[in-house]
Amino acid sequence: MQDLRSKLKRQLEITGIILSQNYSGIIRAADLAYIFTVEELTIMRDLQQLRAIGIDIHSTKKHGVCINKKIKNNKLLELIQQYVSLAMYSSVADKPTKLLVNRLGEKSIANIVILQMCAEKNCSAAIDYETENGRLDFGREINPVLVYQNEGYWRVLASENGYFKQFHLNKILEARQTEKEFQKIDPEVLNELFMFSWKSWIGKEKFNVKLQFTQIWKERILPKQMMENEKFTQAGKDEYIYETTVNSLDEIASWIVSRGKGIKVLEPDELKEKVIFLAKQTIENYE
Repeated sequence: MQDLRSKLKRQLEITGIILSQNYSGIIRAADLAYIFTVEELTIMRDLQQLRAIGIDIHSTKKHGVCINKKIKNNKLLELIQQYVSLAMYSSVADKPTKLLVNRLGEKSIANIVILQMCAEKNCSAAIDYETENGRLDFGREINPVLVYQNEGYWRVLASENGYFKQFHLNKILEARQTEKEFQKIDPEVLNELFMFSWKSWIGKEKFNVKLQFTQIWKERILPKQMMENEKFTQAGKDEYIYETTVNSLDEIASWIVSRGKGIKVLEPDELKEKVIFLAKQTIENYE
């Protein structure tokens, strides 16, 4: 098993090396064999297996090892996820998983498996869900479409009559697969939902937002790239305009208030009112 992990990790690293701008000149199979302390024949087998999964990588006398065709984004996402799981795992569980296991014990993996299988088979699930007021919503029927991590928790995204709702797995005490099927959700629909999600809110609404950042906040936010569709423009010596589209004003309003001085709402007015209201509520805690 360890040999298989090492092989997969090496193949992904070969892909990264060939794509990297840090390596100048021609890289030959012999160079890769030296880097990974394996036989050149092993590298040639690695290249063959990479081609088998859709990466157009070849070794020639003239150009060395090259990737001839651009790798599509969905494939890059898949490769990165594989590499992270192979290269960055440790004996310490990640925080969301540790919280889930501490809360539910063996039910944690049981629920993830059942919900993931339901998502793959487009089968509804019946869940016993602990509501905000601590009551148990027994046998609640949901249509799971995605099991994922966000904001420090495991979640399941479920569809219902064209709308989507998130459920914390920490609050799902038990999940059971039903025989009822639901219509498969187009992956593009899910991509669009997450594209405009500021943090964890998933919805179909779209709000164009314009904020004013000071230099300090611009330097903090820019490297993180909060949104795929964001844009920064300079508006003064130490001021920057930040524009993006989100699907929840409540969520970004809470984020703005939590940051304090240095971030000001320019548009829309509805967001400005929400920020002022939340800020006043926060001040009332100390009056």
